[in-house]
Amino acid sequence: MSTHLIPLAGVIGQPVAQSKSPRLHGYWLRKYGLLGHYIPMPVSSGDLSHVLSTLPRMGFVGVNVTIPHKEAVLEIADVISDRAALIGSANTLTFQADGKLHADNTDGFGFISNLKQTAANWSAASGPALVLGGGGAARAVVSALLSDRAPEVMIANRTRARADALKAHFGAKIKVIEWTQAAQHLGEVATLVNTTSLGMTGKEDLKLSLDNLGRETLVTDIVYTPLRTKLLAAAEERGCQTVDGLGMLLHQAVPGFERWFGKRPDVDEALRNALLV
Repeated sequence: MSTHLIPLAGVIGQPVAQSKSPRLHGYWLRKYGLLGHYIPMPVSSGDLSHVLSTLPRMGFVGVNVTIPHKEAVLEIADVISDRAALIGSANTLTFQADGKLHADNTDGFGFISNLKQTAANWSAASGPALVLGGGGAARAVVSALLSDRAPEVMIANRTRARADALKAHFGAKIKVIEWTQAAQHLGEVATLVNTTSLGMTGKEDLKLSLDNLGRETLVTDIVYTPLRTKLLAAAEERGCQTVDGLGMLLHQAVPGFERWFGKRPDVDEALRNALLV
């Protein structure tokens, strides 16, 4: 009789009912014929530490982390990756064989991988970027752009203090611009990124004039509901190359799946279609 346990993984947060991660990881497990399960688990902040100490004893090899625990898990983790430390949050936890809890952030990896797979010859090094937003997603995107050699990253956030905090964290290549003046800088950038929830289904629209946007600028939105936001539609009408946000979700899941289930999965059109059903 085999003593090998079936590896378990999941996503923890509150809420988690809306998460696409169970469908995503389930698709890969079936595609590659791997033993394993991926389970959504609502976890309150008060239970976080207890849950993370208990899961490995139940056969869990790792979990994804979503709101509101992405910062708090860094206080609990034994080992923190450089990128998780730089971003200040984690979305991927691995319960190591030595008993230690490893925390990583793959959001920036997912963001860059999505652009490089979708946009021919795109590189952050091709010119300045403008990032709309100053939250956790913006922090991951800014870190990834700098790692991919962006010469300058402009940040515009409705609350100026949050943009200033990113400038203080990431340093000289960050330029903070006023939210109301973002449209005036569009002609200067090679990459435009919306990391806010503006334009998402059920949220306010992103009110940004694209009159100064050049055709050579790549425009991407990390929102994927709807898949084609008004920002992307307007940028396409101006002749810009656009990239939707679904690919970031798919690519950020790759490192965790590989660590937990031992197979590096592919991100392809069949996977996108499966998640859009």
